[in-house]
Amino acid sequence: MTVILAIHAHPDDIETLGAGTLALLAAKGHTVKIVTVTAGDCGSAEMDLATTAQVRRGEAAAAATLIGADYRCADIPDLSVFNDDPCRRRVTEMVRWAAPDIVITASPADYHPDHEAVSVLVRDACFAASVPNYKTGEAKVLAGIPHLYFMDPIGGRDREGARVAPDFGAEVGDHFAAKQAMLAAHRSQDSWVSQQHDISDHQASMEAWTRRRGRDFGVPLAEGFRQYRHHPYPRTPLLQELLGEALVTPAN
Repeated sequence: MTVILAIHAHPDDIETLGAGTLALLAAKGHTVKIVTVTAGDCGSAEMDLATTAQVRRGEAAAAATLIGADYRCADIPDLSVFNDDPCRRRVTEMVRWAAPDIVITASPADYHPDHEAVSVLVRDACFAASVPNYKTGEAKVLAGIPHLYFMDPIGGRDREGARVAPDFGAEVGDHFAAKQAMLAAHRSQDSWVSQQHDISDHQASMEAWTRRRGRDFGVPLAEGFRQYRHHPYPRTPLLQELLGEALVTPAN
């Protein structure tokens, strides 16, 4: 079966943007691994950094367990993710640990600096992971570059509010309950997203977005993706093929 790595900046990013697809793939028998580059240690107004990190890593691990996924955290500090060599080596080690056939990561354009930095780091880590002389840690060097895909940005827009259109989507209605349960594991974020993002209901906001993306594809609930096909990354539609009947394209 296929190994899929979903890697994003903070705990709950993947749940918001891609958990339905991961649940679908896990249900098909594929191996899913989840990485957050940070522990989201700045995501609280009530707890200190260390406590917030501990709580949020635990929430992310609990969410991953719901679909039988392995979880790891790269432990780069929140709001300190940069396109530099230390961060790149750490992210490359995570990619090597996962040994994936497919990597799904953050959109290159998004509202949060960590999201955008993670997108660049993961793109470059997919390349670097198969370079023997690029030393990272104990994980083995990959045999080749994995297929690379980007999730939607939050709200489907870049920093300037311009829409970011997906190439294709996954219809996730049959796995939406799993997506809800995975997001619900991130209990610490209910008060934080209310204070920092003016979102009073975390679950309702996620559902509204998943339904909004679904309308773009002519289905009730969907998640959108784009494939990175530039040289020398794989160009074959591996994720699209794995989705099978759940694959949807933009409605005309």
